[in-house]
Amino acid sequence: MAGDATFLAAKLLKTLANHKYFFLFLFLLASLLLYPYAESSAFGYYAFRVIGSTTIVFCVYAASFRRSLVITAIILAIPAFLQRGLNLTVSVHSLAILNVVLSFLFDTLIVVIILRRVIAPGKPNAETIFGALSIYLLMGFAFASIYGMLALIQPRAFYLDPLTNLHTNPNRLDFIYYSFATITSLGAAGITPISGEVRCVTVIEAILGVLYLAVLISRLIGAYRHPTQ
Repeated sequence: MAGDATFLAAKLLKTLANHKYFFLFLFLLASLLLYPYAESSAFGYYAFRVIGSTTIVFCVYAASFRRSLVITAIILAIPAFLQRGLNLTVSVHSLAILNVVLSFLFDTLIVVIILRRVIAPGKPNAETIFGALSIYLLMGFAFASIYGMLALIQPRAFYLDPLTNLHTNPNRLDFIYYSFATITSLGAAGITPISGEVRCVTVIEAILGVLYLAVLISRLIGAYRHPTQ
């Protein structure tokens, strides 16, 4: 029995190592889909915490190429977990601002690490594409942290249309909705950027989102389908 358990554990670890970007993409997508239910029911809240915690673990695992990067990722993962799993509302105090900043740094670190692996020389494979897609989702979460920080510093940075919103103060879910609507160039109905800083960040995110899909993703998919001889 002990030998079978050891064999299964080794097989599971090998599977995770060979498909870590695939699993990271799945958990990022799942955490995004579970956000609306995190505050509406107890089951949704705990399910979101489990998925969110697992996502952060996979983010740290994606940085496990050097010991220094792992230590840095673990340190920054703590405030990221507190923000995403425990603090779904926005409160105005210095600790909350610091928490948002550290969460943004965590997302940025993971994006840079995965990007270096994605653009590394060599033939792209399915894992490379899932890594690139994970970067796209992480970019959306990272910009959501920026919008949250700006809203803490400038309480009137966003205007929520009362006709399409049941609340007047934006929360984390509003920032995620606005961020992904911006990065995909769809436009976030019901949320309007008021301050100049938020508008500038919105333009930057929209440009990065278009360039990322047009340049990196299309290049990787093209190279994956038609490898060079």
